[in-house]
Order: sequence, then C-alpha cells, then structure tokens
Amino acid sequence: MIGLQEGPQILQIVVGSVLAWLNFVIVDILMGLPEAPGVKGAEAIGRSVERRGGDIAGGYFMGNIVCSPDASAGTLLASSGYYCLGGPEGGLVAALAVYLGNRLCADPGYAGTLGSLTATVLVTLYDKVLGMDPANFVAGMVIAITTIHGIDHPRASRLIGDIARRMGRGAEK
Repeated sequence: MIGLQEGPQILQIVVGSVLAWLNFVIVDILMGLPEAPGVKGAEAIGRSVERRGGDIAGGYFMGNIVCSPDASAGTLLASSGYYCLGGPEGGLVAALAVYLGNRLCADPGYAGTLGSLTATVLVTLYDKVLGMDPANFVAGMVIAITTIHGIDHPRASRLIGDIARRMGRGAEK
C-alpha cells in the first residue's frame, strides 16, 4: 500500500476525479459513442449541442450518455456499489445492473458494462493499492461527470470531439 490515506481528502478526490474521467471518456470513445447516436434521443441532444457551437461528435457522446447507461453511469454505479458493499463485489453487482439497463434501453452496445468493470478495477486499486477512501472516488466521479455535462456543453463537446478524432472514433464534422 502506498499510504495516501493520510493525505488530504481533496487530493484523494482529485485523483479519483482524474481516474474516473479517464475511465469513462476512454471507454465511451473506444465503444464509439462519438460516432453516431446509438439510442433514441441521442441525436437530438447531439444536434442541439452542435447548434450552440459545439462539436457533433462530442454532442453524440453526450446524447448517448444521457439516454442510456454508458461508461459514465457505469463508473459512478461501480464506484458507488464498491463503496456500499465494501469491495469489488459491489462493482460487479453494478455491472450487472448496467448491463440490464442497457438492454432495457435497447442500447446495442456494452460501454456501460465495460465501464463498470474497468471502474471496479480502478476503485479497487485506488482503495487497496493507494489506500484512499472509496467515498472520495465517488465524489471524484461526480466532479468528472460534471465537467462533461454540467459546466459548458459546447466547450466540453469540442474537447470530447477532438479526443475522439485523435483516437479515430469521432463523427465527421
């Protein structure tokens, strides 16, 4: 154990936020969320973000997140499940719930389930290796999703669109 448990809580939240953000953004981009709307409603959100000066790829990413449990929801639910059940079994229960949620939404993909599983690994490392409080990972995840959906949609969509295109996964402008 590295022993950051004595470190300031704000540092733990920042580390959790960065890990959570990277997890859900990378998983969702790799699973193709910025390429096209995958579920009903995602196109309307993407086009709305684009009309307000945003990037269509980032808009589709946002729309897919809002309309179906993708990796952002999977990351939040897995970290919350881990915290509530006190270990990785909570993340696995969350992955099952996200899988079922995707099927209920008629989502053709598995970004949420994969995001739950990778988040379970990350929060386990965060807790067991870094010695940080899993509750701070949950707080970090809330901050991470707020940076995409709660501050400035057009700017966030341009950032996501740029990252997606660099990874070869964005919608054409």
